[in-house]
Amino acid sequence: MKLNNLLGKLLGTSKYQFEEVHVESEVIDEIMNIAKEAYPNEFMALLEGKVEEKILKITGLVFLPVETSQEGAVMQVFMQPLSTNSVGSVHSHPGPSASPSDADLNFFASKGFFHMIIAEPYDRESIRAYDSFGNRADYRII
Repeated sequence: MKLNNLLGKLLGTSKYQFEEVHVESEVIDEIMNIAKEAYPNEFMALLEGKVEEKILKITGLVFLPVETSQEGAVMQVFMQPLSTNSVGSVHSHPGPSASPSDADLNFFASKGFFHMIIAEPYDRESIRAYDSFGNRADYRII
């Protein structure tokens, strides 16, 4: 048994192990539209999904109260319902860089395991994905 699988079973995180990420096309369209509407401010939401057959499937967005500005966004995560299947987050940057800031990396580490940042011009090519450590992650739009 691989060490990764053994640790997952011991820590109770094996149900979150996946090899691929699929994001529904409608979710990507919604992210692009909301980012454009929020500009020049950032927007932020949680990604809703679940792992099935080693595929993380992102199926929706969860919106919590957020304070936004041109410099950042702060989400009130304590207001998240317990029944939410959040697996990470998505937010926009009002500029051409989709690289995570230090604040983004801190949030990634504490809230889920798959995160997305969309930057100007807020299209499919300007979305970047990251794991909870801030490493680039691949995904497929379905």
